[in-house]
Amino acid sequence: MIDYKKIFKSRKLRLAILELLSFIPDKLMIKIQYYIKIGRKLNLKNPQRYTEKLQWYKLNYKNPLMIKCVDKYDVREYVKDCGLENTLNECYGIFNSPDEINFDALPNKFVLKDTLGGGGNSIIICDDKNKANIEEYKKIMSEWVNTKLKRNGGREWPYYSGKKHRIIIEKYIESDKNKGGLVDYKFFCFNGKAKYCLICTDRFSDNGIKKGFFDINLNPINFEINGYELKKYKMDKNIFSQLKNVAEKLSKEFPHVRVDLYYTSNKIFFGELTFYDASGYIDYKEFDYELGKNMELERWIKNDNKNN
Repeated sequence: MIDYKKIFKSRKLRLAILELLSFIPDKLMIKIQYYIKIGRKLNLKNPQRYTEKLQWYKLNYKNPLMIKCVDKYDVREYVKDCGLENTLNECYGIFNSPDEINFDALPNKFVLKDTLGGGGNSIIICDDKNKANIEEYKKIMSEWVNTKLKRNGGREWPYYSGKKHRIIIEKYIESDKNKGGLVDYKFFCFNGKAKYCLICTDRFSDNGIKKGFFDINLNPINFEINGYELKKYKMDKNIFSQLKNVAEKLSKEFPHVRVDLYYTSNKIFFGELTFYDASGYIDYKEFDYELGKNMELERWIKNDNKNN
C-alpha cells in the first residue's frame, strides 16, 4: 500500500494532480486506486469483500437522492422529511464565500464545514473565538469554495454532480472529555437495517482516537487492524436502541449507507450520511468479507430498474 499523502503533503498539489487525471474513466481510476491503496487487484465481476462492493456501488447505483444527502446543508431537508428535525444541530448560516461571514455575530464557539467535505476533512472547530486566527480560517475556507474538480478523488459521483462547495456554520456541541468527548456512532445500514456500529471516542485526546466495531447488540467485533483499539464500550442499551432506530429511519431510502450520529446531553444529534465508507479504500482484513455479505448487489440493480 502507498500512502500518497506522505508523498504529496500539499492538499493543493494533490487536488491539482487529481484534476490532471480527471480524463481517466471512473472504472479504470477506481481499479488503479484500489490497487495502490489496498494492495490487491479489484474484483468487480464477482465482488465479495465490502470494499470491493463499495467500488461496484459507486459505478452502478445512481440514486439522485444521494446528491442531496452528501451536501451537509441540503441533507437537513432529507432529515426533516424523515421526521427527525429534532436531531439537527443548530445552523448559524450557509455561505458561498468566507467574505460573507460576519464573525463578530457568531458566538465564542462554533464549527465551520465545507458542505461537500468528507472523511472528517474540511472542518474547522473553533472553541474560543478570542484566540482564533480568523484570517487563517478564511484562507482555508477559500480553498474549500474554490475547489472545482471535474471528478473527486475517490470517483464518488454524487459529489461532482453539479453541487458547489459552500460553507455551513453550526453550533459547537459540548461534550465531556473524561467520557470520551463527543462520541461518534457510525451505523452501517443495509436495506434499512443497521447491522454494525463503528464507535469512535477520544477524538481530541493526547493519546489519539480510539475506535472499534460492534454488532447491533453492542458485542465487540474482534479483528486486528491499526487504530481499532476500542475493545469494549458501555452504554445504556435503551439509548443505543434509540440511536439505532434513528439510523434505520435515515437509511430506509438506500441499499447501503453509513449513518453518523452523536449522543450528548441527553440528546441525539445527526452527523452525516456516508455512502462510501473511507471511499472503500480501507483494509478491513477478514471483517471485509463479513461486511460484504450484507450487500446484495444484483437485487439492488433489479429493484432500481423496476423503479425507473
